[in-house]
Amino acid sequence: MTTLLKSLLGACALSTLAIAAQAETTLTIATVNNGDMIRMQKLTDDFTKANPDIKLNWVTLEENDLRQKVTKDISTKGGQYDVLTIGMYETPIWGKKGWLVPLKGVDDAADLLPAMAGGLSYEGKLYASPFYGESSFVMFRKDLMAKAGLTMPAEPTWDFVMNAAKKMTDRAAGVNGICLRGKAGWGENMAFIGTMANSYGARWFDEKWNPQFDTPEWKAALTDYLAIMKDAGPQGASGNGFSENLALFQSGKCGMWADATAAGSFVVDPKASKVAADVGFAVAPDKGLGKHANWLWAWALAIPAGSKKATEAEKFISWATSKHYLELVASKEGWANVPPGTRKSLYANPEYQKVAFANMTLASINAADPNHPTVKPVPYTGVQFVAIPEFQGIGTKVGELFSAALAGQMSADDALKQAQDYTKAEMTKAGYIK
Repeated sequence: MTTLLKSLLGACALSTLAIAAQAETTLTIATVNNGDMIRMQKLTDDFTKANPDIKLNWVTLEENDLRQKVTKDISTKGGQYDVLTIGMYETPIWGKKGWLVPLKGVDDAADLLPAMAGGLSYEGKLYASPFYGESSFVMFRKDLMAKAGLTMPAEPTWDFVMNAAKKMTDRAAGVNGICLRGKAGWGENMAFIGTMANSYGARWFDEKWNPQFDTPEWKAALTDYLAIMKDAGPQGASGNGFSENLALFQSGKCGMWADATAAGSFVVDPKASKVAADVGFAVAPDKGLGKHANWLWAWALAIPAGSKKATEAEKFISWATSKHYLELVASKEGWANVPPGTRKSLYANPEYQKVAFANMTLASINAADPNHPTVKPVPYTGVQFVAIPEFQGIGTKVGELFSAALAGQMSADDALKQAQDYTKAEMTKAGYIK
């Protein structure tokens, strides 16, 4: 064999090894087990065909587990994940701590809705790109509402919703008048109860960071929540979060469901929902105090500072949160199934404007005000959360207490007293109050 031939063969071998090595770049992606994320996993061939050097390893978790594992990993610099699914609460806090990589290559960042870009930034830098954005609204069965002799108002009050829930309940037929979150978690039951409390005039803290669970407003909100769940909610509601209530609603077991606007596509999908043809939508209820019970959230994709594959990770994030991805979903499953709430161009699209819940979703997102989340003044930002590091532990504990009250393990008064005592101790320990 000539020297030249040996050199050529050697070069080819090295080239093959280089290509093989390149193909072994694997991104580990931690994500939540909801419908939009699962759909995205099924469509990633579109990404891997364009990026054959990148493989994707999915770690799909229930919402509370995801938060726990991702928080532990990033705070200890564990390095398990290259892409994280996080939200508006974590992003600015972790960005400030230097735990996230600023994103520079997101597809047309100027097209992101201001509410989404603002909530996922710190000091003007985008630290996570929204996969979908949401507020909350009421989904209801038009047929059951009519059967009860009622008409859903354009802007329902809590009094109307609670009265309607009782009238729509038919235990013999397996129909609960209303399904609401009961599973413990600051992003599960407290996302709902917290915004309900906002509309009742309650707040987590006063202007001097004193906890407010010992106020009449919190007592009224929690008492009404527990009462309506007892009178018109499903059995075992203390174990129900977003996914469980979605399954109940799709199977025809809920007359109403107040939850994320992102659920809109799943309740009107005839392939998944038995009641798709009968679903109506209304804005989140109020209590007559000028504040609706709607939240503001985005499930977004971010890169932990400990990842050694930031370039590849940003390629994936740019694809998953791009206009191209929205068009891909629309081409496969129709515009109603496109991840909502992220881009101005989506809501300017005439085809998307035909979707039943599209305009109400945008209006609800725009109505949520993280800088003025409650009726009274507060020292914090965040609608269904308080944007301080201590909130994750406090919100989790309060969620456990309220879930226990829903399960009948304690009274509303006991749950509120324990919430007050715990939160006061934590805020004192953190130095917010003396």
